[in-house]
Amino acid sequence: MSTTGTRATPTARAAVAVRTRAAGSGANGKVSHLSIAERTALGKTARAEVPRSVHGEWSALSGRRDPVEMLEEQAATRVRELVPIRYGRMGVSPFTFYRGAAYVMAADLERSPRTGLDVQLCGDAHLSNFGAFAAPDRRLVFDVNDFDETLPGPFEWDLKRLVASFAVAGRDLGFPFAARRGVNLAVTRGYREAVRELASLKTLDLWYSRIDAESLMAQFQGTASAKRRKLMGKNLAKTRSKDSLRAFNKLTASVNGEPRIVTDPPLIVPIEDLSDGRDIEEFARGVIRGYRRTLQGDRKHLLERFRYVHAARNVVGVGSVGTRAWIILLLGRDTEDPLFLQLKQAEASVLEPFLGKSKHANHGQRVVEGQRLMQAASDIMLGWDRITGPGGDKLDFYMRQLWDNKGSAIIDGMKPRELAAYAEICGHTLARAHARSGDAVAIGAYLGSGDAMDQALADFAELYADQNELDYAALSAAVKTGRINAQAGL
Repeated sequence: MSTTGTRATPTARAAVAVRTRAAGSGANGKVSHLSIAERTALGKTARAEVPRSVHGEWSALSGRRDPVEMLEEQAATRVRELVPIRYGRMGVSPFTFYRGAAYVMAADLERSPRTGLDVQLCGDAHLSNFGAFAAPDRRLVFDVNDFDETLPGPFEWDLKRLVASFAVAGRDLGFPFAARRGVNLAVTRGYREAVRELASLKTLDLWYSRIDAESLMAQFQGTASAKRRKLMGKNLAKTRSKDSLRAFNKLTASVNGEPRIVTDPPLIVPIEDLSDGRDIEEFARGVIRGYRRTLQGDRKHLLERFRYVHAARNVVGVGSVGTRAWIILLLGRDTEDPLFLQLKQAEASVLEPFLGKSKHANHGQRVVEGQRLMQAASDIMLGWDRITGPGGDKLDFYMRQLWDNKGSAIIDGMKPRELAAYAEICGHTLARAHARSGDAVAIGAYLGSGDAMDQALADFAELYADQNELDYAALSAAVKTGRINAQAGL
């Protein structure tokens, strides 16, 4: 069965209007505040208008666009010679296809009823976009870590994408239906229980709450085999060592006494090999100056202690392949004091055709502001810029540290119990991210204390995993017939 509504119901729309005024964006500019009872009532009203059971329904409605056509639409604005790498990475399996198909899923979600309970969405909340990184105090935290598609919207869109990613992963790992069902249920249960707990916190306590990666690992190890615990220990040690100095040792070589980023085409191409006739040194310095203007004062001062040395284009991720991304090498005192920054293009969020345009004119700023809103602790070097491309077009970018003790869970080889534990952790993490921008009280009231939403989204996840396999088959057929070119192994 498929749902028929494409927008929030009248009551849900009214609830959104009330919450918007409560958030301080009313016409008179005044901020109003709803009571706990009123916020609870909003959630229960939304539940009456959009029953939790409807979220378990899915089928491809008439007029659904060809997924390959949608991917080709995205490719039109990307670096053409890199697009085949994207298709090659997506074409490995249904799981890798799903990672790159956020636009396809956003179009599908647009045709489902909406609760009207809005948050700052990650926009691409699949399980691979969660991980550990170093907070400014240098302790490892666990959080959502990809915000290219961030935009305000209904909380359930992120939650549905997350649950479906676990269903797709369960199939990739060969789990039987019953085992996958347990994993799928764990995602929403983790989210539901966490958001209801967060709803009871004082406002500042909620804002400061974060998930300590090492404590989380200790908790997770209780469900893991000895082999998995050993692997986790190695992965955490690798995460701790993944910093700019390690990047320097891996990615550079000395040329005439000065470090240079090594070439590894097409994945890493030094800036001088891509020059369009401009003074590449001055261009790179101009990019850094533009980015520096978006940093707060103390961080500008920190950045000024480093000098520009070299830059290269690099290929990143799955869904992002073909967008323009650069790594920039800066040095502080000497070659033992490097800083690697990543400059990554930010296009319009895949959610914008369905949820409306961002309030930020620069999509780099959209990404940075969304990340800061959702994460309890963000990279201190986050900033953005707008750059004039070779053809005179304006391109938006955001900047961050390349490696800042970043790491992610290794799901290959996980047993159902282990994947279920990780699923619950990711659900909890997403709830905390949503609670910073949305109304945890209203969302908690909508979800309730029972498992109705857990069951519904577990149903949805399997139905959407079926659709994902059909879409993956469509991509594979397009490669086979020569409709698109895929370059595997990169």
